[in-house]
Amino acid sequence: MPANAIVSVECIPMRLPFHHWSPPPLFAGRPRDKLDSALVRVRTEDGAVAWGESYCVEPRALTAIFETLIEPLARGKDGDDATLLPTMQRALHNLGRSGPVVHALAGLDIALWDLRAKRAGVPLHELLGGKRRDRVRVYASLLQYYGDAGKLDAVTTRALDEGYTEIKLHERTAGALAAARRAAGPGVPIMVDTNCAWLPDEAPAVIAAMAPHDPFWIEEPLWTPEDDRALARLKETCGIALAVGENAANALALERMAEDAVVQYVQPSVIKLGLSAAWRIAQRCGDGAVTCAPQVAFFGPGYLASLHLIAAQQKEVALERLYVELAHVPYGLSVPIEKGWVRVPDGPGLGADPEAALAAGQYSH
Repeated sequence: MPANAIVSVECIPMRLPFHHWSPPPLFAGRPRDKLDSALVRVRTEDGAVAWGESYCVEPRALTAIFETLIEPLARGKDGDDATLLPTMQRALHNLGRSGPVVHALAGLDIALWDLRAKRAGVPLHELLGGKRRDRVRVYASLLQYYGDAGKLDAVTTRALDEGYTEIKLHERTAGALAAARRAAGPGVPIMVDTNCAWLPDEAPAVIAAMAPHDPFWIEEPLWTPEDDRALARLKETCGIALAVGENAANALALERMAEDAVVQYVQPSVIKLGLSAAWRIAQRCGDGAVTCAPQVAFFGPGYLASLHLIAAQQKEVALERLYVELAHVPYGLSVPIEKGWVRVPDGPGLGADPEAALAAGQYSH
């Protein structure tokens, strides 16, 4: 077996306890006090280790997908083979073009990028054409839903005091945006993520009510999120920038939204679509009318992959960071966020490996 042949692909669920200075929000109908994703560890015949990350709602299901589908197809294959991932995508396409199987492949894709960059002895951004900036601005993404003006004021003020200069809300009312605007003052960009809150005929009135409080963008305003025609109509009439992409049904749908300038910002998630797809979307945007602003709601290797992507793409954008208090902060020492900025790592691959506690699965339950 050649030295760079894959000998194992492991899924390590990562459930990070958090507190966001308010009662736990509901997620899928249940109180949420942990942020879930999954580490993906790839080992090769010569002992090389690479890391990726997959979106993960149900750890048992994702682990089974890796054990029964992903590893058997990847084992023994050349980790440097650019056709490996597309071949696996085609082999598994009848299991869905979005959802857990695609999320598993996305984690493998990130790990393969990490592996190739490590083998070349270069930071990942070099494989993306080289970095255009040494550090990236970070925005504080407040977890949904505070729904209380006093709490929004306090958390917004806290984030700004820590050095963040941009805020994102996960709220759905003009009153919530007004509260954050009062705390932040004029000039501070405030994005509003509604998580697909409205039907097409409902959105215009709510967005119009938000307009006096100067939202920077309205994110995922419509259900369904891939309704490109309704999004295009809303863009033409609402007068506020729109952002979509975290829940894109597949990468092609998001690429076409970028090509057709359906919205002003597209937001591929590397832990759902993969770094390869996100990079294609960023290249498609280039310096044109649409900006690639990757969605980065989690804390593992996908965070670092998104950082390298933003460092290498043409347009400068800020990196998303869920603003919560974590029981453990991945890469808190190796790639820290300092006063609203993070430096782009120049070590081989992603630039840092997960801490021992994460790699050992100590945060898997």
